[in-house]
Amino acid sequence: MTDPVVSPVVSPVVDPVVSEVTDRVVTRSRDTRRAYLERVRRAGAELRERGPARGRLACANLAHGFAAAPAEDKLDLRGAAKPGVAIVTSYNDMLSAHQPYETYPPELKRAVREAGGVAQVAGGVPAMCDGVTQGRAGMELSLYSRDLIAMATAIALSHDMFDAALLLGVCDKIVPGLLVGALRFGHLPAVFVPAGPMTSGLPNKVKARARQAFAEGKIGRGEMLDAEAAAYHSPGTCTFYGTANSNQLLMEVMGLHLPGATFVNPHTELRQALTRAAARRAVEIGPHGEEYTPVGEVVDEKAIVNAVVALLASGGSTNHTMHLVTMAAAAGITLTWDDMADLSKVVPLITRMYPNGQADVNHFHAAGGMAVFIGGLLDAGLLHADVLTVAGRGLGHYRTAPALKEGALVWEERTGPSSDPDVLRPVAEPFSPDGGIHMLSGNLGRAVSKVSAVKPEHLVIEAPALVFDDQIDLLAAFDRGELNGRDFVAVVRYQGPRANGMPELHKLTPPLAVLLDRGQKVAIVTDGRMSGASGKVPAAIHLSPEAADGGPIALLRDGDVVRLDSAAGTLTVLADLTGRVPEGAPLTDEQWTGTGRELFASFRRTVGPAERGASVFGGTA
Repeated sequence: MTDPVVSPVVSPVVDPVVSEVTDRVVTRSRDTRRAYLERVRRAGAELRERGPARGRLACANLAHGFAAAPAEDKLDLRGAAKPGVAIVTSYNDMLSAHQPYETYPPELKRAVREAGGVAQVAGGVPAMCDGVTQGRAGMELSLYSRDLIAMATAIALSHDMFDAALLLGVCDKIVPGLLVGALRFGHLPAVFVPAGPMTSGLPNKVKARARQAFAEGKIGRGEMLDAEAAAYHSPGTCTFYGTANSNQLLMEVMGLHLPGATFVNPHTELRQALTRAAARRAVEIGPHGEEYTPVGEVVDEKAIVNAVVALLASGGSTNHTMHLVTMAAAAGITLTWDDMADLSKVVPLITRMYPNGQADVNHFHAAGGMAVFIGGLLDAGLLHADVLTVAGRGLGHYRTAPALKEGALVWEERTGPSSDPDVLRPVAEPFSPDGGIHMLSGNLGRAVSKVSAVKPEHLVIEAPALVFDDQIDLLAAFDRGELNGRDFVAVVRYQGPRANGMPELHKLTPPLAVLLDRGQKVAIVTDGRMSGASGKVPAAIHLSPEAADGGPIALLRDGDVVRLDSAAGTLTVLADLTGRVPEGAPLTDEQWTGTGRELFASFRRTVGPAERGASVFGGTA
């Protein structure tokens, strides 16, 4: 990596709340983090002492490991001089975000070879798309796939052939799963290699308007499909700021991408140059060089807090209230929703990207992107600067943006402000004084509310409950006109991780938004997910404990008055639930079949609550 030229900047004192939360995380995690680091450092010391990992394999083991390698790599793999780099990829050519990865392995192998190493594709991980499975049975496998991806990553790295890893993943569960798996091999350096977003298509405002019109029956399927196809039109990540692009932003803030690599479009010269640079960097930070940077040391308490701050400041996906908990646990760190709630009070919202505005990630990138975003948060003392990254020590590296000069990749410091304050603002002039993700608590349990797109007059909703045990029932009630003219809180239960895998309920947003626009008071309370796609509809999601785990939501009846106060952070039912017994029930294993769901029955039995990451790994991910 060509070292960026960064002016010497004295980092301001870290915000006292950020500092206090970090200290709290460190104290809470002391024993588990110490045990984790002992394992990482022991394995790292052994690797550094003995040379490339494959040198420890017996002859038969090693021969299996290079049998299919091309001649020039086979000689290197037989020897014990050149470091081995694993490529773990989520490539498939059905999904736009992962299709660009088709050409990455040959490019990465060439770049690793030029840097003095040898690379192999160690394995693939599944990559499903919530956009395709939305509202379908397959969506009930989506959250479970994160932990399956972690397992698949571990299998890829389990061959003991490798000294570093290049991780190719973009969307929803793929990136968290890759990181959880890589952290089990925390002594290995790991560099994430993004693919970038597709170019902008149909404006988000037009797409949202078309979806509401379709929900009202004003346009037909053909016109709706034309609109969706114009929005999702080419290789690359979807351009709205959902979980996929939140993943990408967080990986850069955590120091796991090269600086500025996050939002460069696919199939451009700059994207290709960054891909090659990531491969070279994986060799440079390997265990036998002077910049050894194991991923288990990069992902520390400060990096995790930085990730939470970045999520809040950008109005990112609520899915990360679970993913960050799980990723932290994989590094021996205990992060809680209370930590996120406290940070949300002091971290301002400084971006507007759909669904929290009309701009997309390409507009954010053009406005100054990651360099301006990170630089502003650093200057405000909201990010820890003294962290280890794949670019070197210090988050100051990420004030820079990559560029091509005479064909060479260079990093230049970005010192100017955002070029579009409607998309990206200074910390001193935010869109909102808090982070837009609020934690709710009350006699119904704990939940998450994304308020960055909710109008102030909708932050408090008090209305009778309409209870549904399946999203299909709510949609049918809307189609029959039964929801017209009524103020209500839609309670959609038995959608938690233990019930059915905690699907996202995006299909509920357009009809509820229609009713909201008609002047009705409408909100949703659910133990399922919405990934922030609730948009302007007030929502309490990820409710824990869930209905299938004895949560009070199972005791609610139609007509119970529910008060959702996102401003005060409370969620209460104004009814006496004493003596009630649960109504409804999740599907049994025998009923929960089709689309491969029966293969995940063991996940339903072992998965933890949303508040602790909704993971099958418990607290030892």
